Amino acid sequence: MGAPPSVAVIGAGAAGLATLKALADAGVPAVCFEAGDRVGGLWVYGSPGSPAYRTLHLNTSRRRTEFADHPMPAHWPDYPDHTRVAGWLADYADRFGLHEAVRLRHTVDRVVPEAGDRWTVHADGSDGPVSITVAAVVVANGHNRVPKSPVPPPPGSCTARQLHSHAYRGPEQLAGRRVLVVGGGNSAMDIAVDASYAAARTLLSLRRGVWVVPKHLLGRPSDTLNGALARRLPWRLRQRISQTMLTATVGPPTRYGLPTPAHGFLQDHPTLSDGLLSRLTHGEIEVRPGIAGFDGDRVTFTDGRADEVDLVIWCTGYRVELPFLDPALLGDRPDALPLYRHVFHPDVPGLAFVGLMQSTGAAFPLVEAQARLVAAQLAGTYALPDPARQHADIRAELRAATDRWGDRRPAMRVDFDAYLAQLARELDEGARRAAATTRVPA
Repeated sequence: MGAPPSVAVIGAGAAGLATLKALADAGVPAVCFEAGDRVGGLWVYGSPGSPAYRTLHLNTSRRRTEFADHPMPAHWPDYPDHTRVAGWLADYADRFGLHEAVRLRHTVDRVVPEAGDRWTVHADGSDGPVSITVAAVVVANGHNRVPKSPVPPPPGSCTARQLHSHAYRGPEQLAGRRVLVVGGGNSAMDIAVDASYAAARTLLSLRRGVWVVPKHLLGRPSDTLNGALARRLPWRLRQRISQTMLTATVGPPTRYGLPTPAHGFLQDHPTLSDGLLSRLTHGEIEVRPGIAGFDGDRVTFTDGRADEVDLVIWCTGYRVELPFLDPALLGDRPDALPLYRHVFHPDVPGLAFVGLMQSTGAAFPLVEAQARLVAAQLAGTYALPDPARQHADIRAELRAATDRWGDRRPAMRVDFDAYLAQLARELDEGARRAAATTRVPA
């Protein structure tokens, strides 16, 4: 019999699995609660709560997305589909013996702090309620499960069918319809491209401009070019170089009828699409500005144009919700939760988060690095700075993030390459702090 778990991990997607692996490497026993019937999280197409659709592929390249200790197969394409990614995550769990720590079909409904810096986790399982008391809780359940509606909603009454991208599964839902896709993120572009082949007509509504990046530039996956620059240059200089390169090779967004972005390149999550620009130039996708209002099946846009539509697909993102935690621990908004290095709650020992961030690149290498930090802290080989120092660093990072990303979730934003380097330094610095506190005086 193994030791009883001292850590509860919530979620067995990429973040939860990386956390289990790091904890096992550090010799920290853990249990993981997963609401689905398979590991893999949002990548498991068709599982309850997953936003995956049939045409979903990675929007970051294979080599920039894989775990350091579990590379993706070299013969795979640069941008694998969801089936490959889900299978690869299951293989990761197999390879490192993680399945035995995961309790599938267990939904966590309450996490309660107890005396003595302990936590009791309550879950509703397939065989009834369960609870376990542990020394620490790692929240790794992701933040792409609760659809967010447009705020404020457009005025008027819409009689066209409406759905959020979370409910989109494949082009058959679009066949023969007059489709309006609303949003400028990766899902919006994928769905608009799908619609351009299946629908009778496809409109794409954008309230603000976005930089659309082809998945390959100069014969290479486009994110590898910025990655090479990131190792040498600050982001503002990278921005000028990358934006110049993108404009020279692809042209400005206005060339395709898209609005001019209000922010420079690298100041928002990148929108990657090979198909969008082509379908725009073929006239198969028509760009519209923001929605001014609805009148039955008629939608009016802010430039005065109006069109009749049968189906509106809202690609308006997701809300961060952690209903199992006391709101007092989360402040006014979970997406503004101040966390040290985007991982540790500075005022609540034993509560950590893996994956509660938005990256300019891939997420998997970052959650892997966050998980190693958490595991080292729980194993005693990494020590946090004092709370005052943590809060000072959080405030400084928030100021820098707000300067770069404005009010678009600055507390969650990270620059992929800079953050990965920061976590490596943090692990080393925390190890030195831990060694200093345990050193026996001569």
